[in-house]
Amino acid sequence: MSAPTVEKTSTTPREGAFGNATGLLCRECSHQVELGPFYACPECFGPLEIAYDFPAVTREQIEAGPANIWRYKALLPVPGDIEQSPNMEPGFTRLLRADNLGRELGIDNLWVKDDSTNPTNSFKDRVVACALSAAVEFKAKVFACPSTGNLANAVAAAGARAGIKTVVFIPSNLEKPKQINSAVYTDSLVAVNGNYDDVNKLASEIAGEEEGWAFVNVNVRPYYAEGSKTLGYEIAEQLGWRLPDQIVIPVASGSQLTKVHKAFQELIKLGLVEDKPYKVYGAQATGCSPVSIAYKAGVDAIRPVKPDTIAKSLAIGNPADGIYVLDICRQTGGAVEDVSDEEVRDAIVLLARTEGIFTETAGGTTVGCLKKLVESGQLDTSLETVVINTGHGLKTLDAVADQVSVAATIDPSYAAFAATGIA
Repeated sequence: MSAPTVEKTSTTPREGAFGNATGLLCRECSHQVELGPFYACPECFGPLEIAYDFPAVTREQIEAGPANIWRYKALLPVPGDIEQSPNMEPGFTRLLRADNLGRELGIDNLWVKDDSTNPTNSFKDRVVACALSAAVEFKAKVFACPSTGNLANAVAAAGARAGIKTVVFIPSNLEKPKQINSAVYTDSLVAVNGNYDDVNKLASEIAGEEEGWAFVNVNVRPYYAEGSKTLGYEIAEQLGWRLPDQIVIPVASGSQLTKVHKAFQELIKLGLVEDKPYKVYGAQATGCSPVSIAYKAGVDAIRPVKPDTIAKSLAIGNPADGIYVLDICRQTGGAVEDVSDEEVRDAIVLLARTEGIFTETAGGTTVGCLKKLVESGQLDTSLETVVINTGHGLKTLDAVADQVSVAATIDPSYAAFAATGIA
């Protein structure tokens, strides 16, 4: 069995095109594959990920880099001159102390890593930037993705910036703002009748039939996934080159959580942070919580579910990295939790009214799970904790449209205002 490729035949990368990456490594059987547009192991069909031979990297070298993800280019599968390529330059988003939210939840030392400030207002700009670099190297003619929304926005925008044709596939019931956010960048937005898993299956079929298509999260997935590591690098650097004690991460495919953990392990191996224990927690919406269900049942197998939740960006019923999320959360002493749609809405408002951060439903899910983990005693409130916000609330306005309203409608007079009792 041969590994699927972007094109029918392999493309030999130019010297240095993938930086310090040395090849592709199977996460199941450890079989090694040469660098190329491959995503599945030819021996066992397990998922491939990037392997490296890192040189000595210092904090000073990183800190001297640009204020975006390319400051970590020595740790990514990208060329040394990546800054010269047209790209969205995502990353180095703010890490905010969340004392107000911490007091509300009873957590002594809480931070929010706010990725809603990326170019298309979600963390997906990070992974797309790495996938774009690989797609260019493999001479892809079309830059594409199946998406629950945020990825569609990021791929469409990045393709426009790079001058590459983009085609993005979304579930037809996706939130309208996310559809508009993609359609403004590309005239090839395709709505598919079905859920994300149906869209993903269609994308895999197209990738096998059409030559020269780079689906960022299908046939160049190993390169794409590495972009999520930059979240972990930034958190450690912004905390003064140390790891947090606990971190809560939303789970859709699960790739983000596994790659943040990989980033922490790489920083330890390179001597850039102190080797210390940390706990990783996963967050899902109850209406699509196959990993949480498996965690709570104490089993290793992930049973696919049919999504039914307002948190559509997390609505992947058959998560590719689900089993790895389980392993990491269990090995680090963390957990996987889920919350109802009502708890998601409440958490969106809670974060906005305590920290001034308007998050989309995925962020509401994560903050809601943080609250639930505290209430159940699974999260230690005395330890330094980071919670990740992956997208902006303007993309999912409908989720809270009935949750908030104007306090009063009055005539333009002081007497009318005084009568409201707001003063």
